[in-house]
Amino acid sequence: MPAEARDRRFRAYRKGHRGEWLAALALMLKGYRIVARRHRTKLGEIDLIARRGDLVAIVEVKARPTLVQAMDAVGHEAQRRIEGAADLWLSKQRDHARLSLRFDIVAVLPRRWPVHVENAFQGRS
Repeated sequence: MPAEARDRRFRAYRKGHRGEWLAALALMLKGYRIVARRHRTKLGEIDLIARRGDLVAIVEVKARPTLVQAMDAVGHEAQRRIEGAADLWLSKQRDHARLSLRFDIVAVLPRRWPVHVENAFQGRS
């Protein structure tokens, strides 16, 4: 891989880590407990899994210039992948029957506090 491409990839990786860290901090200040970061399953990765009581928020973190671009970055295919990964995670929880699942997005925008969008998309019914 050429050095320029490797550098660009590393910068994107660092930006993603920073965004996830800021998103986790914002959620913790709102009373959530972060139970997993970058949770990997065979169906894909979940950026953050946050919990407050019996509510579990499956959180996709997007660092973009605007909130609209962050929301648009989580398309239909990404939503299906996240839902599948969430189903796998949920099936391994002992208290899964009493948990409520919600799909959120945290948009990390330049020079602003992260924006938490609750119920950004609906999971399968």
